[in-house]
Amino acid sequence: MRPPERRPLTLRLLGGLVVWIATLYCGPAKRTGRGRGSEGSGLYPELAVFGIREGSSPALASQVGRLSALLPSYELARGELAQRGVPLDIKVVHRLARHLGAEMLTTRTRDLHHYRAGELPRGQELAGKRVGVAIDGGRTRLRTVLRKQKGRGQGKKQRRRYRAEWREPKVLIIFEMDERGRMVAGSRAWIDGTFAGPDEVMELLAMHLHRLGAAAAAVVTFLADGAPWIWERLAWVEKRVGLSPRRTVQVLDWCHALHHVSLALEALGLEAKERRRVYGQCRKWLRAGQVGKVLAELAVRGGDRADDAALETELRYLEKHQSAGHLDYNRYRRRGLALGSGAIESAIRRVVNLRLKGPGLMWREENAEAHLVLRAAVLTERWQETLEHVRTTMASDRRLDWHWKSPDMPAELKAGVPIAPPLPQVAAEQQAQSAAA
Repeated sequence: MRPPERRPLTLRLLGGLVVWIATLYCGPAKRTGRGRGSEGSGLYPELAVFGIREGSSPALASQVGRLSALLPSYELARGELAQRGVPLDIKVVHRLARHLGAEMLTTRTRDLHHYRAGELPRGQELAGKRVGVAIDGGRTRLRTVLRKQKGRGQGKKQRRRYRAEWREPKVLIIFEMDERGRMVAGSRAWIDGTFAGPDEVMELLAMHLHRLGAAAAAVVTFLADGAPWIWERLAWVEKRVGLSPRRTVQVLDWCHALHHVSLALEALGLEAKERRRVYGQCRKWLRAGQVGKVLAELAVRGGDRADDAALETELRYLEKHQSAGHLDYNRYRRRGLALGSGAIESAIRRVVNLRLKGPGLMWREENAEAHLVLRAAVLTERWQETLEHVRTTMASDRRLDWHWKSPDMPAELKAGVPIAPPLPQVAAEQQAQSAAA
């Protein structure tokens, strides 16, 4: 940093008060004057002591970010702030919310770097508990600017052009289960997600399971639908976190399994009354863990139609998950494990659909992911602890760099091969257990 110089600055407080101050500013020493470089922005050291960034107090930034995540639009957030005596321009609301979300994403990225280096300590929040983990994807429309606008109003010389496409935000939820496989009443789940690929969300899941101490949990149940990108990577997650195979269970969502039984019956072309009767019988067998009877019934009724493409697809789907041990619902129920992925379906609806998805909504990717983490922190009632972690992390380095860096996940991971070794402390514990055995 260069030697400090005094600069004027406008400071906004939560109560609506605007203060004009003069404070010290230290600019980057390598700044050339030709734009902001890799050194990032400068620093107001006296304001940084109080956590003041972007000319706003921490309380104001927290309130703006929280309301922008909870309410359906920035405009409604601006109106609610005005009702509370904090009139702000809509652009200020945009900027404060985006900046806070970017700080949360930057903090998460730095935690991932520590995790990859084996420097992230393992927590104890899930030690000895029954843990449920669910993963799924939603839908959000993102836009990519192809050509920038030139000029404004009557003097506009070139219109903005952009491409809009649907993208899948991949969301995960970690929760504590009771003896009946349901989320413990009064407990708070952990929700996170990303618009990046399946490798990234699985590494994100592994990091959260590690920092929460899932390796010491009584049982960890993975719940998902039939998406191959999930099942192909669960073995990597288990090995990376150091989960014991004896305390890990993988369950195909009960409703998705029944749905594929229904699709198989539809392919048979049965009459409505007969189809309902056979469906009820197959449902009882599936609930009792007798998947073989279900497959046999469908194959026999298929008869000479066994080469039908639709029926064959459903039979292969059920056989694949049966051989993998994902359909033993009777045993899961006796052990008090969750059978359905209702937790993740609810999380996608509350976090993604009610804020990021809607008619006319087209987000830039960085803004959509920022709002995803903001809304997840609010809805899981982890807002304050998340902000404290962000402020601690950003106090040492204000640069915003949340983009995913290529992790040590070559093509083997996409093929489902567990290539990543456990973290050093996990490996040491496993060696000690092997020696004791």
